[in-house]
Amino acid sequence: MEKKGRKKISRREFLKVAGATGATITVGNFLKSKVFSAPKEVVIGCIFPMTGAFGRFGMDIKYAIEAAIGVINNKTDFDLPLAKTEGLPNLGGAKVRYILADSQGSPEKGLSEAERLISVDKVTALFGCWNSGVTNTASQVAERMEVPFLCPDSSAPVLTQRGFKWFWRTSPNDIHFTKAQFDFVKDFSKMEKIPIKKIGLFYDDTLFGSDSSRIQREMNKEAQYEIVSDIRFKVKSTSLISEVQLLKQKDPDVLFITAMTVDAILFVKTSKELDYNPKMIISQGGTLDPDFLKTVGVDAEGQISRTAFSEDLFTKNPLTGKINQIYKKQHPQGIDIYDFPARGFMGFIVLCDAINRAGSTEPEAIQKAMRATNTPASQLIFPWDGVKFGPDGQNQLGKAYVVQLQKGVNYSVWPWNLAAKSLIYPIPKWSERK
Repeated sequence: MEKKGRKKISRREFLKVAGATGATITVGNFLKSKVFSAPKEVVIGCIFPMTGAFGRFGMDIKYAIEAAIGVINNKTDFDLPLAKTEGLPNLGGAKVRYILADSQGSPEKGLSEAERLISVDKVTALFGCWNSGVTNTASQVAERMEVPFLCPDSSAPVLTQRGFKWFWRTSPNDIHFTKAQFDFVKDFSKMEKIPIKKIGLFYDDTLFGSDSSRIQREMNKEAQYEIVSDIRFKVKSTSLISEVQLLKQKDPDVLFITAMTVDAILFVKTSKELDYNPKMIISQGGTLDPDFLKTVGVDAEGQISRTAFSEDLFTKNPLTGKINQIYKKQHPQGIDIYDFPARGFMGFIVLCDAINRAGSTEPEAIQKAMRATNTPASQLIFPWDGVKFGPDGQNQLGKAYVVQLQKGVNYSVWPWNLAAKSLIYPIPKWSERK
């Protein structure tokens, strides 16, 4: 029987306080105390692919997280949340630290790593996971254990359609990205007076590819283009010859591709080998990877990608240019920040800002702060309208853009008022390239 006057507490609440103070706490001492010392550090569990086919992305995002932590833990003059103070001021200046877990791109591995980070490492929140399939399983663990989870990148719409209360996403999802693609094609056709009648869908067999193609079909119900090819291929394929031959035969006016880096590279090489010359390619996935550009070079000239970020922001937005310089110093290869690490950087800042506004490492306090997030556009490195989460956890103010690869650089080409370069159309045929 519970003693009269004794307050009942949950095991999780007890453990969270023990972890926050770093002290040995007895239940009796916990119940007698009303005020607890602020934690010396706040630990975020980060899950990304660090090895395997997608390891490059995870490594690049890792350096973005480290750049974000440098901004948070040290005083700077950047117009970013937490940049002008040291640490988290509402938690007594607590420093932010991260623990990195390698998902290897596996949903099963992501799930087990999420359990370990929460149960063993006692992290305050989870952050990740790039692969939509991994984010799907890892966030289920966070939801079950009531731990805040912020996703800066995975674009599968289903992730914010599950009714979760502990999951938020800063980036646009594939509904936003696909709408941008279709709006661009419609605007292009109208402006240039070039009729678009036939489209082709070409996508991998991951959750990312399946979700993307599903949304493209749904949006095409309104656009009413004829889908002359609808091809699903195995991720990390060894050959795409039969698939490209079919695309060449059907000859869509616009080809929509959803593919990771290795498959995007194989598609370009196979197209060149088979002399397949689509007039317009709109891609999503690996075409934004610097390794894609290094491998295929001018052979990818003219390819269009949907994105949340472009290199021309370095000069358009002074804040973006300053963060890029920090990222280049952080990255051992000195590369510029690009779409994926840029989303990782901004997402990590948003998460830590919410923890600071919560003034606590208690999950419920962070949850409340996340729901109240309202980051203005002036404090972002993206040309978004801000960060404000809807009831489903999706950022309602994020935007998607269209870029085109021209001489090794992805330039903004749509919306027209933000275009840094004029659109190249049609893509030059292989016989016309030097």
